[in-house]
Amino acid sequence: MRSLPRPSPTARGPLGVLLTALAALAALAALLASAPPAAADTAICEPFGTTTVQGGYVVQNNRWGTSEAQCVTATGTGFRIDRADGSVPTNGAPKSYPSIFNGCHYTVCSPGTALPAQLGTIAKAPSSISYSYVSDAVYDAAYDIWLDPTPRTDGVNRTEIMIWFNKVGSIQPVGSPVGNATVAGRSWQVWSGNNGSNDVLSFVAPSAIGGWSFDVMDFVRQAVARGLAHNDWYLTSVQAGFEPWQNGAGLAVTSFSSGVDTSGGGSGDPGGSSCKVGYAANVWTGGFTADVTVTNTGSAPVDGWKLAFTLPSGQRITSAWNATVSPASGAVTASSLAHNAHLAPGGTQSFGFQGSYSGAFTAPSAFSLNGTACTAA
Repeated sequence: MRSLPRPSPTARGPLGVLLTALAALAALAALLASAPPAAADTAICEPFGTTTVQGGYVVQNNRWGTSEAQCVTATGTGFRIDRADGSVPTNGAPKSYPSIFNGCHYTVCSPGTALPAQLGTIAKAPSSISYSYVSDAVYDAAYDIWLDPTPRTDGVNRTEIMIWFNKVGSIQPVGSPVGNATVAGRSWQVWSGNNGSNDVLSFVAPSAIGGWSFDVMDFVRQAVARGLAHNDWYLTSVQAGFEPWQNGAGLAVTSFSSGVDTSGGGSGDPGGSSCKVGYAANVWTGGFTADVTVTNTGSAPVDGWKLAFTLPSGQRITSAWNATVSPASGAVTASSLAHNAHLAPGGTQSFGFQGSYSGAFTAPSAFSLNGTACTAA
């Protein structure tokens, strides 16, 4: 008996169609099996609930100023606020700070973080952010950068830097305005104060910034220059989120990144000096003048310098020029003025003062520039 011919692979009859469909389903099943599972969004409604995103950052609900409900959803790249009930007075503290962070905050540390890290060892700390705003709320959108004399991973740090990318409503940072500054290529109104637990240095943008990539260390150096931190302190966390006073649903961080580079060391490495000081005195019976020259021997500019030194016993400053020097005796600090605040790498700035003395005259034995010890010129 003659056998029937086998259908060709391209046969279009019912059997061929069925075989083709089965092959397509098998291929689709194999593709789905090999694909990584989709990252599900995670809702957080617990006041201090957290979760991890991008494998290296922590999203926190951080509802601390109200008993009203607040819920955030952690997405694959950031988070959004889905519920933000209640309101608090705009002349006080906000009701929460839902945020995403790199580092350590109240014993919670992001996976694989390089923080805490000593400021003097950090060459740069690049970060980027993309915000999504709403208009029917009172809030600020801000980075929160924490500094402390110790590498602590819990509790409140000594100094807090806030960078306000946007604000809506009649709210203001802690303290009072102390001037304006250009930092990381942008202009900011600067505020300084203390909230009862820590010092706060805030930089407020004149108009909303929707997204930006910058070096966190540019702002950290401002805190050091203003005497609110020292290079042997530690950067403990870099956070970005929102401080809502009223409502806040719909606000979102759509992308965030934060890193710390300690491979090249920082400009203020506490293991070595990055400044030198020349001190020339003209002395007569009971009085003297001193001409002081400060040289920046580091690789980064100093914007806003403070030179600290101790006057020997019996000496008292009566007047000064090209710097504000206070107090008049003992451990004093000479602070730059507006016209000489910039100290470029390799550059110098000079100031002087007149004073009185009793006993034998001697010069100060040690100087430090923005917390870093200087060598004698």
